[in-house]
Amino acid sequence: MKEAKTFGELKKSGRPVLSVRDEMRKSLVNCLQTAKRILPGIIGYDETVIPEIENAVLSGHHMVFLGERGQAKSRIIRGLISLLDERIPIVDGCEINDSPFAPICRVCRRRLEKEGDDLPIEWIGREQRYGEKLATPDVSIADLIGEIDPIKVAEGRYLADEETIHYGLIPRTNRGIFAINELPDLTEKVQVGLFNLMEEKDVQIKGYKIRLPLDVVIVASANPEDYTSRGRIITPLKDRFDVQIRTHYPRTLQDEIAIMEQEAAPLDRRSQKVEVPQFIKEILAYLTFEARKSSEVNQASGVSVRVTINNYESMISNAEKRSLRLKETEVVPRISDLHSLFASTAGKIEVEYVGEDKKENELVEKFLNRSVLKVFDQYFSVSSLQKVVDYFNSGWGVEVSDQMSSKDYLEGIKEIPGLKEAIRSLGNMESPALMASATEFILEGLHLHQKLNKEVEGGRVTYGK
Repeated sequence: MKEAKTFGELKKSGRPVLSVRDEMRKSLVNCLQTAKRILPGIIGYDETVIPEIENAVLSGHHMVFLGERGQAKSRIIRGLISLLDERIPIVDGCEINDSPFAPICRVCRRRLEKEGDDLPIEWIGREQRYGEKLATPDVSIADLIGEIDPIKVAEGRYLADEETIHYGLIPRTNRGIFAINELPDLTEKVQVGLFNLMEEKDVQIKGYKIRLPLDVVIVASANPEDYTSRGRIITPLKDRFDVQIRTHYPRTLQDEIAIMEQEAAPLDRRSQKVEVPQFIKEILAYLTFEARKSSEVNQASGVSVRVTINNYESMISNAEKRSLRLKETEVVPRISDLHSLFASTAGKIEVEYVGEDKKENELVEKFLNRSVLKVFDQYFSVSSLQKVVDYFNSGWGVEVSDQMSSKDYLEGIKEIPGLKEAIRSLGNMESPALMASATEFILEGLHLHQKLNKEVEGGRVTYGK
């Protein structure tokens, strides 16, 4: 449809101009009727968070998302703009995106009265109708709502005249969605300004009460501990947010792995073909799950999905270095690459220090051992690997390293009874790199079940009896 250039053309086109809430509601109704998914790319919330968002949008509610770090709160909020119309008409040159049918600023009202159907129209897209601010203690009313412009006062306007305002971020997002991240960090004075704006549609700037009937949906995010326990949110502001939506970490291993694969750096950017065995992915996901349920980790701070994502990338990078140095054609992570996770895990978990200080690396190693053991038990029973154990009981040993060539593992696979069959049970493990990874997984699992001894010297590991 051709876009109107004047108010008269817009009226003749018959195109409806809806409020933000009606736009979002209309889009959501269409999605529900056509079984189209809203918020694509958000994994693990289909039965929990998304139904609550749908209810809020259908009701025209302001929303606050409560959750620990790394629970996709910001991504969800930014994804809501997909429910806005692709383009809408505004009065040309208006700072606050006034609708030509019902302008709220005095300048646009005066222009409409003077120019009538000849009033110029401008069209803006969804991105221009989204505003966001990270709340910090230094954020002011001026930043979010506006302040008196002394130059305009000097030109002869009265202080209480709305034309003296230099508009802040929220008015400039009129007819759109405005997001405030970490809401509790706003000072009480700013919070008061917000709840007046959300409900009464007025605000006090420099002691003057100014009416701003904005058409904007306010969405916020907060950590539950800050929002509910510490008294950092004033009660009237809580009341203005129509719904509280609680986010959460992935509840299944499959969701954790799906998010990890979706968010990690694309594998096609790597220098060679990358193949990550399923058991390696499961170990990485279980590591994060172990940290999330441990009393030794500060759960109020949370253990982000970024732990899993960054560990996945770090482990692949360690395997890629080996592949480049040894001139191999395939990048496959192994158990001996797990040491690369210490750096990408330690900085993302807050250890609860009780009594003597615990070293982060020791805690991560404990989580890793539990994770390897859990995944191993899903694929094998110790009794099914008795032939492998008997081989080592007879006095033989095997050395592995994250710097060993994959082909160096093949001889051991041939010699150790039962090992080749065990590797085959893990799926398609035909390449030397995949077989090397599977070999280390089986040997480490047997060691954690106390069937094999393990000696570590430098970067080399020896399994034996």
